[in-house]
Amino acid sequence: MARYQLLIEYVGTNFRGWQIQKKGSTIQGLIQEKLSKLLKEKIILQGSGRTDTGVHATEQSAHFDCKNKIEDLKKFLKSINYFLNNKGIAITKIKKRSNKFHSRFSAKQRIYKYIIFNQISEPVIEKQRCWHVIKPLDLDLIKKGAKKLVGTNDYSSFRSSSCHAKSPIRTIESVKVKSSNNKIEIEFKSKSFLQQQVRSMVGCLKYLGEKKWDLNTFIKVFKSRKRILCAPPAPPEGLFLHKIIY
Repeated sequence: MARYQLLIEYVGTNFRGWQIQKKGSTIQGLIQEKLSKLLKEKIILQGSGRTDTGVHATEQSAHFDCKNKIEDLKKFLKSINYFLNNKGIAITKIKKRSNKFHSRFSAKQRIYKYIIFNQISEPVIEKQRCWHVIKPLDLDLIKKGAKKLVGTNDYSSFRSSSCHAKSPIRTIESVKVKSSNNKIEIEFKSKSFLQQQVRSMVGCLKYLGEKKWDLNTFIKVFKSRKRILCAPPAPPEGLFLHKIIY
């Protein structure tokens, strides 16, 4: 069996997330279907992790095994993209990998980015690629809150009620906040995240930036480990799986 890694870019707007479900179109399901037809065998695609409905990716990672070696990777890349590009999906790279490689379990870091446009007018070009927030946000307060999220902690306050992770303990390596021309970009780096963790943290940072909360309230909500105290999660359209590091 030959193993291949795919790097995948997609717009999540019209999909019910990455993972195959009984109803609705998913990114994993569509790519797996096209791979199976192209390679003329049943292909099982393994992703580095799930993205929820409406979430995008600039570089998702996945792998699959097939019986026969793909002789011309460039030709294969063109062929598979022919069937995917009009659906908002692109395979940007394909690499031959050893059987020890696993897109999920071999990952050392996952980087997510969240985009906020903080302005009166609704973005047109970036529509469905960001969270439009009209009320002015205090960037310095957001940065102070972001620093409090870094480290090894219990992130139960930011965990979805449907999250199946065995432990709420995670280690966030860094949270970077930068702003340019009303566009705020928040980057989160960790080996793994809980379900809806990033969106929930962004929702709380937005409350802080709007001064609905002060920094002490933000910290209390974080340390409470109570999901009920969390701000509403940021909408999925502003979230991007940016990169998987191996």
